[in-house]
Amino acid sequence: MALAFDEYGRSFVIVREQESKSRLRGIDAQKANIAAVVSVFRILRTSLGPKRMDKMLQSPDGDITITNDGATILEQMDVDSQIGKLMVELSRSQDYEIGDGTTGVVVMDGALLEQAEKLLERGIHPIRVVEGFEISSRIAVDHLESLKQIV
Repeated sequence: MALAFDEYGRSFVIVREQESKSRLRGIDAQKANIAAVVSVFRILRTSLGPKRMDKMLQSPDGDITITNDGATILEQMDVDSQIGKLMVELSRSQDYEIGDGTTGVVVMDGALLEQAEKLLERGIHPIRVVEGFEISSRIAVDHLESLKQIV
């Protein structure tokens, strides 16, 4: 690591190890992001339903919490990846706006991304996958609106 200065006298750091670090690109980066979300999804999905399981969480200072609340599990998880942190933020915003469904949004997103990964492996372009999700969401919203009319 070296310290250098630009033409205005501002300092910046030159990191020599940067060249040796490999950066994921393309489909490998997409698969790595999907894998991060799916790992969070698989932890949370077992806390749903009639056969739900409690999770035992240990904090860095040794405190132990036993819960099946998705918001609590996500709050205490140590998530390293940016996409995993995004899922935690998604859960927080769901809790803030609605007050419930924190586990459901993460499980739904994880399931959708798990299916998207299968499509990516078949060679379908990510833009087409997203377009498919948008079309299906419009169909789902229209169907829910029609159900609202009946009730």
